[in-house]
Amino acid sequence: MAKLYFYYSAMNAGKSTTLLQSAHNYEERGMQVMLFTPNIDDRAGAGTISSRIGLSRQAIMFASDCDLFVTVRAQHQKSNVDCVLVDEAQFLTPTQVLQLTLVCDRLGIPVLCYGIRTDFRGEPFPGSMYLLAWAEDLTEIKTVCRSGRKATMNARLDADGQRVVEGEQIDIGHHYVALSRREFDLPGTTPIPYDPPDD
Repeated sequence: MAKLYFYYSAMNAGKSTTLLQSAHNYEERGMQVMLFTPNIDDRAGAGTISSRIGLSRQAIMFASDCDLFVTVRAQHQKSNVDCVLVDEAQFLTPTQVLQLTLVCDRLGIPVLCYGIRTDFRGEPFPGSMYLLAWAEDLTEIKTVCRSGRKATMNARLDADGQRVVEGEQIDIGHHYVALSRREFDLPGTTPIPYDPPDD
């Protein structure tokens, strides 16, 4: 039975490296994979999945209106597809996450998605929210905050290295740092209002 997997972490934990290693493992056994990356992430060049340790390879770019089920099915009908891997999966739309469940359930192809859960204000990305809700297998790829605690949040920095807490949810680039929730200061960052009462 094919499953939908979601591998999640804070920024710079090695998600793309893990994805590329998984693709290599399938191909080393003579299996065919399809790799997807969002068209809005062109940090390493259009259609390129790249890791911080220097690994990279081409992938199929998807936009928000791309039907991933139809795309995978068309390729699978031409030549058997053994696994689908999606980088930066937080940028999937809820509809695309639903399409990926059908890749598993109707085509019998496992789907491995890699991404972050929340943005620079601690708000969930829609794609990640539905992956967390619908994936059979959830795996955290761990990384460490400057405090030494486990990093779970993603802080955005400006050109001077100062923290930014306002702006659009999506801002592609390398100007992020992974922090623990405590270092992130969730109450001072989230748009959810709460003022703790005095003792």
